[in-house]
Amino acid sequence: SVDCSFSQGVCDWKQDTDDDFDWNPADRDRGDGYYMAVPAFVGHKNDMGRLKLLLTDLKPKSSYCLIFSYRLAGEKVGKLRVFLANKKTAPVWEENKGKDEKWRTGKIEIFQGAETTNSITFESERGKGKTGEIGVDNVILISGLCPED
Repeated sequence: SVDCSFSQGVCDWKQDTDDDFDWNPADRDRGDGYYMAVPAFVGHKNDMGRLKLLLTDLKPKSSYCLIFSYRLAGEKVGKLRVFLANKKTAPVWEENKGKDEKWRTGKIEIFQGAETTNSITFESERGKGKTGEIGVDNVILISGLCPED
């Protein structure tokens, strides 16, 4: 498994330069490192912020599981989407509201076919709300299928 978390991960994260705002580090409540977040007051409604995970060592014709923690806190805070580089048009995962402010776990199966996925993009779309944030943390990539809960 590859640890891509932000505090001590080994992965190559890049801010997209063609979007409207950047993701920023935010301190964890427990004080052990940080996560990446987009506060609700950044930008205007429908503005986008993209954080890209560059993958260089994925083997073709094998499967991987991307596991991550996410939080959508605040009313009308916006949307969080995940895109794979070889499927640019549609997100492979999307969430637009949290039932509460708790962290949840997202899982995405990545099947490496003829084309290799060379990046994963976390996209935040700004909503109408003025409070809260969209956060991502604990990004891990494991080889094989995603485990059942």
